[in-house]
Order: sequence, then C-alpha cells, then structure tokens
Amino acid sequence: MACSLYEWLWQHEFWLPPGITWEDMQESEDTHYPQPRDLLLSIPFALALVVIRWAFERAIALPLSTKLGVRDKQRPKAQPNPVLETFYSTRCKNPEEGELLSLAKQCDLPVRKVEKWFRRRRNMDRPSLSKKFSEACWRFTFYIISFFTGLAVLYDKPWLWDHRECWTGYPQQPLQPSLFWYYMLELSFYWSLVFTLPFDVKRKDFKEQIVHHAATIFLISFSYCANYIRIGTLVMVIHDASDCFLEPTKIFNYMKWKKTCDSLFMIFSAVFLISRLVIYPYTVLYNTYYYSMEIFQPFFGYYFVNVLLIILQLLHVFWSCLIIHMVYKFILQGTMEKDMRSDTEESDKDEEREKIREKEKNGITYFSNVTSNGYIQRNGSEPLNNRAHLANGHAKER
Repeated sequence: MACSLYEWLWQHEFWLPPGITWEDMQESEDTHYPQPRDLLLSIPFALALVVIRWAFERAIALPLSTKLGVRDKQRPKAQPNPVLETFYSTRCKNPEEGELLSLAKQCDLPVRKVEKWFRRRRNMDRPSLSKKFSEACWRFTFYIISFFTGLAVLYDKPWLWDHRECWTGYPQQPLQPSLFWYYMLELSFYWSLVFTLPFDVKRKDFKEQIVHHAATIFLISFSYCANYIRIGTLVMVIHDASDCFLEPTKIFNYMKWKKTCDSLFMIFSAVFLISRLVIYPYTVLYNTYYYSMEIFQPFFGYYFVNVLLIILQLLHVFWSCLIIHMVYKFILQGTMEKDMRSDTEESDKDEEREKIREKEKNGITYFSNVTSNGYIQRNGSEPLNNRAHLANGHAKER
C-alpha cells in the first residue's frame, strides 16, 4: 500500500514538465539533483536548532536583557483555588457572566473577586518581557545569519540578476552544495518554529502564523523536490530582508528606547512593504507565472507552486494592512503604537476602582467627622483642641 501510494504521488506527470521523466533526472558522479529523501535531514537539524536556541536564550539573551535594563513587570498572583483552577484548566480561561455567577456560588465569593481571579490567572500565563526579549534576540540572530548567507550564496548566481535564468535548462539544473545547505538552514529553522509553537509568545495572528509556517515548509519542500531551487532561493532571501529589521525593533521597544524603536519601525515598514508588495510579486509571482511558460507548458506542479506562492502573498497583504495602520497611527500620534499582534495584559480595573472608592469614602468620612466636630463646638458642647476648620472641611492648626 505504501509503495503504491508513493509511486502514485511521485508520478512524473504531476511534478515535471511535459516530456520530462524521472529517468531524465538520474544522478551521476559529477551531477547531483535534489532528492526527496534529503529533506529528512531537516528534522534532526531542526532539533539541533531548538537546543542551540535554548542555550542561546539562557546563556546570552537573558543576561543581556538584565544588563540592558529589561525588567519583568511584577504581577499579582491569583490565590490558590481548586475549583477555579480546575475550571480554568479544563473548561475556559475567560468565563461568561453565567459561568462567573455559578463559580461565585460554588466558591462562596463575590462575582467581582472571581473576575479578578481569572484576570490574574490569565496574566500569570502571559509571557514575561524577558521571554519576549530573548525570543526576539534569537530570531534576530538567525535572520541576520540567514540573510547574509543567502546573499553570499546568490551574489554570483545569474538568476539573481536575470530572473529568466531561473528556468534555463529546467528541470535538469544540478544541485550545488551551497544551495543545498542554504535550503537545509531555512527549512530546519521553520521546522524548529513549528516544534516550539506551544512555548513561544502567542500573538493575535497565531492562526496566520501557523498557516505561514505550513505554507513555507510545503513551499520549500516542494520547490526542493521539483527542483525549483532557483526560485526558492529568491523567495527566502526576500523574506529575510525585512525580518532583519523587525526583531531589533521589538528589542528596542522592550528596552524602552522609543526613538530608536520608532526609527527602526519606519525602516522595517518601508523594507517590508517594498519587498513583499513590490519585489516579491515581480521577482517571484510574475516570474513563475509568465517567464516559466517560455520554457514549458503548464502542468500540475506549476499550478501547485503558484498556489503556495499566492497564499504567501495573501499573508503579506494581511500583515501589510496591520503595518500600514500602525504607520498611520505613528504619523498622527508621533510615536509607535504597540504591536497590534501582541496580547495585551489585563489590569485589575475593578481592584483599582475599589481603591478609588475606598479613598473617596475615607475622604467623605473625614469630612463628615470634621463638620460634626465644628457643629459641636459651635453649640459649646466640646472643645476644638485649638483647631480652626476651613470651608472645604479640612482642619488647620492655629
């Protein structure tokens, strides 16, 4: 069954242009072509990256965050409560009004305190500032290495300057060792991001991130198997260009360096919008859709790779809308808005209101006592202890 499925999946009619078979892609001593089995190497490499990241964040990023003054906010902890903890863990982290009333009755607590407990419990699960800083440092380090690795690999390649060269001799384009290792580096990194998704900082675009990682892994894997190596390298280096500015923007934001953060954010916005909405459509989408047709007729693999590339472009448009909105706010307000993808920490507003009400109540009580004492003194029943009362109810020593 497995052999039959494998043979059906890798029919040359699916993945190769008309007139080309897998026999035409046979390797020799001097010529090597991409093999699907090579992709299995990305899994151990991804696990190695996870270990390297773990060591990097603890040995370098966390100490660096302390030296740069990144401090975690002190969050009030939720008091131990087995009933509420069980509901939080198994049912829902943000209960509705009816559920709050039921839980309040079970715990014999006011509804307001149950609400406060859930707010504090949710805040306890949110990542600390040092964790966000460490994650941004790791991504920044990788994107810098990956971007300059891509430039070093591609600077002498003809298809970087003439995009029609992506299809010269396709699909019988030998695999060069530098391109192989560049592919393994990128694919392993995105696999490592998938492995660490449950532990990374979760943002509002979490679902879009999953789609992005899945589309990127499929695209890299498919482009390798079908020998779209040249177009794949262009996609990867274009994506890394803007990411090199995104992560330091976050780092300086966590450090409270507002001016530096704002400047980097504007640079990132310009690079992102130009690279994803201008360079990517022309260099990649137009290239794969039109230039490839000068070499071969459409086939299933042609449509499949274009669908994956368009999915990436739709995600580019989604994130571009968020960035343009933030730029608009920046122009109006003169300072960068917080990351719209971030999950905002909740504050104990009810607790703050209670404190305000308590202060107001104490002030009213004090005012009432003072005016009562003034009334008693005017009636000659009790001395004022040598104090004069002002019109606002406060007392002043004579």
